[in-house]
Amino acid sequence: MSQQTWTAVDDYFNDLLVEQDAALLAAVEDSAAAGLPPHQVAPNQGKLLNLLARVHGARRILEIGTLGGYSTIWLARALPEGGRLITLEADERCAAVAGANLARAGLADVAEVRAGRALDTLPLLEQEQAGPFDLVFIDADKPANPDYLDWALRLTRPGSLIIGDNVVRDGAVTDPASDDPRVQGVRRFTELVAAHPRLTATAVQTVGEKGYDGFVLALVTA
Repeated sequence: MSQQTWTAVDDYFNDLLVEQDAALLAAVEDSAAAGLPPHQVAPNQGKLLNLLARVHGARRILEIGTLGGYSTIWLARALPEGGRLITLEADERCAAVAGANLARAGLADVAEVRAGRALDTLPLLEQEQAGPFDLVFIDADKPANPDYLDWALRLTRPGSLIIGDNVVRDGAVTDPASDDPRVQGVRRFTELVAAHPRLTATAVQTVGEKGYDGFVLALVTA
C-alpha cells in the first residue's frame, strides 16, 4: 500500500464521519500561516481523542505538547460542563497561536495554555493540586517521554487514561540500536509502561495522511 492510498482512505472516512467546523479548519490554516510544523493529529485522530475523552467521562484533561491547539480543541470539546483542560507548550510562538485558536473556538474559559518547558510546568501543577487528571495526552518531544510518563502517573488516579502519540516512528521503534533520541525516548517510554505495576496498556499502529505511526493507550489501575 502507498501513502497515496492511506491518504485517500483517510479522506473518505473523514468526509463521512469527522465534522470539521470553521474553528478547526482555521486552527490548521493559522498554524501553517505562522510557520508551525504540520505535526498536528489528523482529523480522524482528533475525533478519536474526542471520543475517548467522552467515553471515559473525562472532566480534567492534561495535554503535554500543544503546537497550534488543533488536538486541544478536539479534547476540550469533549469536556462536560465544568470540565477543564490544561495544555503545556514549550514554544512561546506555538502557545500564542494555540491561545488564539482556542479563543476563536470559544474555549478560552475551558482550556488553558501554559507556556514553558513541560518539565518546569508539571511540578507547578502538582504544587497547585491541579489534578488528578482523568486523561493525559502526551504529544511533545519524544526524548522526554519517560519523564512525562512519570509526571502523568503522579498527576492521575486509578481509572485515568494516558495516551502517548507517535510511538511507531515509521517502524523505527523496533530498532534497539537506533541513534535517534526520539526513537530511544519512545522505546524507553513503552518499556516503562509495560513494566509499571499501576498500568495496563496496548499499542496500536496507524496509517493515514500522517504516514505510518501509532499510539500507546494505558489505563491507570491502582
